[in-house]
Amino acid sequence: MAQFINKREDVVIEAVEGLLATSAVPLARLDGYPHIRVVVRADWDRSRVALVSGGGSGHEPAHAGFVGAGMLTAAVCGDVFASPSVDAVLAGILAVTGPAGCLLIVKNYTGDRLNFGLAAERARAFGLNVNMVIVDDDIALPDLPQARGVAGTLFVHKIAGALAENGADLDTVTEAARRVISGTRSIGMSLDTCTVPGSPKEDRIPKGMAELGLGIHGEAGVEQVDYSGAQSAMAAVARKLKAAVGERNHVALINNLGGTSVLEMSVLTHELIRSEIGSHVSHVVGPAAMMTSLDMRGFSISLYPADDEDLACLAMPVGPSAWPGLAKVDPVRVMGLPDGLTPIMPLPSNHKPTRDFLVDCCEVMIAAEQKLNALDAKSGDGDTGSTLAGAARALISAMDRLPLSDHTQLLRAIGLELSQTMGGSSGVLLAIFFAAAGDGASSGLPMREALKAGLGRMQEIGGAKVGDRTMVDALAPALDSLNDGFSQAASAARKGADGTAGMSRAKAGRAAYVNARQLEGNNDPGAEAVARLFEFLASRKS
Repeated sequence: MAQFINKREDVVIEAVEGLLATSAVPLARLDGYPHIRVVVRADWDRSRVALVSGGGSGHEPAHAGFVGAGMLTAAVCGDVFASPSVDAVLAGILAVTGPAGCLLIVKNYTGDRLNFGLAAERARAFGLNVNMVIVDDDIALPDLPQARGVAGTLFVHKIAGALAENGADLDTVTEAARRVISGTRSIGMSLDTCTVPGSPKEDRIPKGMAELGLGIHGEAGVEQVDYSGAQSAMAAVARKLKAAVGERNHVALINNLGGTSVLEMSVLTHELIRSEIGSHVSHVVGPAAMMTSLDMRGFSISLYPADDEDLACLAMPVGPSAWPGLAKVDPVRVMGLPDGLTPIMPLPSNHKPTRDFLVDCCEVMIAAEQKLNALDAKSGDGDTGSTLAGAARALISAMDRLPLSDHTQLLRAIGLELSQTMGGSSGVLLAIFFAAAGDGASSGLPMREALKAGLGRMQEIGGAKVGDRTMVDALAPALDSLNDGFSQAASAARKGADGTAGMSRAKAGRAAYVNARQLEGNNDPGAEAVARLFEFLASRKS
């Protein structure tokens, strides 16, 4: 897979340089490239306890992104997923440690333990006061004698960092770090593996599966589980964490492993709060990318039973912008709609033939969802099918509220319903179409003429004409032929929809921004939806 890198051997150096050149906090690096890559606070005066962490790169913003007031004093950067050298760690210690001493915060991996441990011994030989703590928060492998250190490390950075910033001595900071480590539990899940720069991507997670309990270096998880959505994913994670929760309230650190969208992370946060452990999550950090695994499409949850002092440390403002802050979990507040936005719906009425007709039409759109999305992916953002299907489902749910026995009022009511439930420009346009058609019908126009009036209003406001590669290319000829029956209308709609495949340029809609080569040979999804609907109506009447 292509990546935005130059040479594999330069990627860490160039990433560090990019961070330093754009940081909002005062940072510097030690001389010694390429073997020594240490990011330090440029405003450090050695009067307080220094905090040094680090490890392999590829977990950004950890660890260099958390260097700054209230968190780390220095971060030692190794190659991607590789521990930094003893000399690099020692350089970091020597650069920031004064009379108050230094605490090394190390994740529980053999290379990190050895290299940081030996560097600590050498620093002590220089007469420096250096302590070291090992973070082992991963619960994926409960029988492993030495659990991995993963995103829960950030709790240690933040709480120890707050105490050090406030002038606590080395013993106090070290004791707090050990207490946080002993109480923190983490586990991760991913839908895909990460891509190590310059190496082929491993493809070990089948479609429809997720990997539970994987590490932050691309290691395989403890098990692969069925994946059916965010709710099932979070439920699997919550089951693993439940034993660690007990009855105490916890802070949850909701970590993006690198390749999960912000939208998905918000959905996962929602599911965490709804999960079986959600009632014990009083505060959250995130959701945010804090300790990533390059571009891994996954997340991790870390829990810590913070007391009031810990909460104060977690809430204390810091210099690094990568720290997302602490938020209290509160019930969602709901405010009423402003006056004028609550629609006045006609009185509902029942008419079985009309109900059956509308439900059948809606089912056509629901059945076509995936195919229309696939068409739209070639010319837009791949959601036409989902937009139409979502509106269709909402319309089915609203049947009992609709004036089914009064077709004039029904058209207007459908327009109101679509304006509330259907997103995007297509929702607005179809709402205009049905509202204007209802106006036409109420003025005495026959149904076909009323629908044509709706189309005219939609074209007037939306600006699309026949030939612009939109739903109008199928809808206009279909309505023109409707007096000759649904069969003729369906043929006209199909001819119009298929004709859009030969149009290399769209003059309206999102497809107007798409390269002509992507449009050729593919029907416009809106026009295809219209054609499918009229073809169904023709078959229904036959």
